[in-house]
Amino acid sequence: MATDTPMKSPEAAAVPPPRRASGTGRDRQGHQRLLTRRDRITLGLMAGVPTLLHVALVWVTAIASVLLAFTTWDGIGFDSITWVGLQNFTQLFQDNPQFWPAVQHNVVWFVVLILVPTPLGLFLAVQLDKRIRFSRVYQTAFFLPVVISMACIGFVWQLVYNPDTGLINSIIGANEPGHYIDWIGDPDLNLWAVLVAASWRHTGYMMILYLAGLKSVDPSLREASALDGANEWQTFRSVIFPTLRPTNTVVLVVTIIEALRAFDLVFVFNKGAQGTELLSILVTNNIIGESSRIGYGSAIAVVLLVISLIVIIPYLIATFRKERRA
Repeated sequence: MATDTPMKSPEAAAVPPPRRASGTGRDRQGHQRLLTRRDRITLGLMAGVPTLLHVALVWVTAIASVLLAFTTWDGIGFDSITWVGLQNFTQLFQDNPQFWPAVQHNVVWFVVLILVPTPLGLFLAVQLDKRIRFSRVYQTAFFLPVVISMACIGFVWQLVYNPDTGLINSIIGANEPGHYIDWIGDPDLNLWAVLVAASWRHTGYMMILYLAGLKSVDPSLREASALDGANEWQTFRSVIFPTLRPTNTVVLVVTIIEALRAFDLVFVFNKGAQGTELLSILVTNNIIGESSRIGYGSAIAVVLLVISLIVIIPYLIATFRKERRA
């Protein structure tokens, strides 16, 4: 039985088959390539240029700082670099009267951040997690100091602490001649004044971290706790807070890093004057200060790097172990 086959018209036969999209091709096995040469070049530039900048500006400078910590250099010409071994570190731990006060101030910075803004940020996160009205507005208001430049924050708080026209002295009546309270210039007060400004900023940061952790809590845990007759505080203490253990770890690491890298706010306030010495301030004063002791400043930076790695490496090891188990 013959079957009818459709006949192509001469016009249809003259139309060439559709071409493949420009830039596509096939490999030697005949499979269509997913990326063209242009795509590979574009991706290479997009990934390669940031990688080169990161290596040049972060890794190369970090390695150079470690090497310079064992030398003396005034920053003028490479011929003046002299290898001195551990002399900078010996002088740092034994002969520098500012080093141990700076370490103490960094420790105080960490303790204040972990005891004041961290619980306050957790409290705000718990309240906002209840989906109250205008919660988005509150989140924006509390998180706004985190995205503002530290220079702007320092300038605003300088106005607040101004001895003559500042807000605090005006409220407590300490802006009259002979009764000024110099919050920034007094060595007994300036560190705590800066910590108030740092805590104001850090609270919003902690709020966002804890709010993200609360969003990941299984709602069935809250429902089961309510069915068992637990009140709101008991549910938070026995059910919700234990599930925030990964968030607490992140908060701890972030707070330690923030305490170690504290610099810009103090520098804007009083350039690290007496009472507000920090390790980062000592690094800056020795490297770009009048004396330009680059090797000595690099030694302080190495100490700061080692302290940071002591905190970061265990956290990374624990994180990688969890990923492998998952």
